[in-house]
Amino acid sequence: MHGPRSRTIGLVRDNGRMQSENGTAIQRRIRRWFPVTSWSRKYTRDDLEGDLVAGIITAILLVPQGMAFAILAGLPAQVGLYASVLPPIVYALLGTSRTLAVGPVSVAAIMVAHALGDLPADVDTLHAALTLALLAGVFLLFMGMLGMGTIANFLSHPVLSGFINAAALLIVINQLPNLTGITLPAQWEMADMVQLIIDSIASTHGITLLIGIASIALLVYASGPLVKQLQSIGAPPQRVTILSRAAPLFVVLCATIAVSAGNLTETAAVDVVGIIPQGLPMPSLPLPGLELAIELLPAALLIGLVGYVESVSIAKALANQRRQRIDTNQELIALGVANIAGGVSGGMPVAGGFSRTMVNYTAGARTQFAAIVTAILVGAVALFFTPLLENIPKAALAAIIIVAVSKLIDIKAILGIWRYDRVDGAVLLVTALGVLLVGIEAGLAIGIGLSLISFALRAARPHVAVLGRIRGSEHFRNVKRHKVQTWPQLLFLRVDENLTFANASFLESLVNNKLATIGEIRHVILVLSSVNAVDTTALEVLERLAESSKEAGVSLHLSDVKGPVMDRLERSRLIKAIAPGEVFLSAHLAAEALG
Repeated sequence: MHGPRSRTIGLVRDNGRMQSENGTAIQRRIRRWFPVTSWSRKYTRDDLEGDLVAGIITAILLVPQGMAFAILAGLPAQVGLYASVLPPIVYALLGTSRTLAVGPVSVAAIMVAHALGDLPADVDTLHAALTLALLAGVFLLFMGMLGMGTIANFLSHPVLSGFINAAALLIVINQLPNLTGITLPAQWEMADMVQLIIDSIASTHGITLLIGIASIALLVYASGPLVKQLQSIGAPPQRVTILSRAAPLFVVLCATIAVSAGNLTETAAVDVVGIIPQGLPMPSLPLPGLELAIELLPAALLIGLVGYVESVSIAKALANQRRQRIDTNQELIALGVANIAGGVSGGMPVAGGFSRTMVNYTAGARTQFAAIVTAILVGAVALFFTPLLENIPKAALAAIIIVAVSKLIDIKAILGIWRYDRVDGAVLLVTALGVLLVGIEAGLAIGIGLSLISFALRAARPHVAVLGRIRGSEHFRNVKRHKVQTWPQLLFLRVDENLTFANASFLESLVNNKLATIGEIRHVILVLSSVNAVDTTALEVLERLAESSKEAGVSLHLSDVKGPVMDRLERSRLIKAIAPGEVFLSAHLAAEALG
């Protein structure tokens, strides 16, 4: 009697368990795709206070900075505001960094300017910029869906450092006309830049130059001496941060008041931002023609890749300080959708900005709600206060850009890389010169190619150490670095690299040369403690080496083979090929058995 009822109860319980497991799986997917659901569940009043303060301070910086970066890209100033509204909100919902401040950035802006400068004169530059954002976003989203978060590893530090330093210098040069009032030709060569500037000194606009220099002086004072002075009188750290980070807004206000009060646009021909449309554009999909899309695709891919690398680097550094985790694949998706949002909302390509993120972080941001606060405030400016922005002199915005990007020029880091590794130093310098002399995309491509070539060359000639045993121990070390015990009939070789098609022949030649020059050797022991993989080409070379060694009266042995490597070797012919050679657990055991 109880059988059917028991089975029914069991089915109900099983169904309940399955539904619970399915519900848990769905929740996990939601938390992975929408990280906002993780931090929002634990949101506190302290988080709200920190986010509000940080959001307000970051907005104070972002309004003038966003406009400046739009002008740097060769676009209307309002495009920078539009790119600072919807993209940060999208990233706040999808991104895994709690403090990354997404919006227009200087490096992406100069890449956009370079891409737009190469287009035919009849192409609508604004439409092309929206297309760049859209293509870069689709590219990042596609990579994220394929789980290609590790693609950032292919852009080495020397390449990135060389690119950023050169791009920063290009940005400074591009802002000279706005800062001084001089006119540079539309197409100029870096090699002729010094002469062009000298020839243009006579056309410098005095009032414009005065506004630019005064703006730079105020910004530098606010970022250094002012902070020290306020700290010396015991001002609260948060107030010091607010006053220092509000410097760009203060500079813009002062410059705008001076231009308006003196009617300098009319009396002194000072170049200003001009009329900015009030409100936010309606979202629309900027579908490009096939020809334009193909022409912009290489630039869009590089803009997306560089923006991703810059963003993830900053996000990881700050996440480590708070013991938080960054999901690189989700970052691709978040930045991809953010760029798509920029493209459909009238913005430009976006990424996580270093200076803006540090402002957000030091101002007390706890979560991405700070970015939402910032976006709302910037949106309010675009909706209601654009008439107040019309008389902002471009010289003041140029000063903001120059002071911001000057921090990217890191001579100390360049010298440090050069002293540590001349090859990496050469990669850095070639990348920088390529960006300056050939172009941004070509220079970056040259740097990546050279970096991969240097990696391949190093892999092709791995470090191979001849080992001996430290007396009184079981430890084997390099005979060139330590006083060790050796045996005339034994040759211990440690290969400090994976064995692949690139270096297998090098190892074979090295062993054969040793056997040819040292006639006493009867056993060669390859110590594979540093080898994580042996590909099929290397496997074939090892089999051939085992046969040729036997013909010379020498046995080939292996030691310190890692478990996963041994699992694969056991499925091959190598173990039989080296017989009577053996596989030893350690070099010490090999020495005991063969010595």
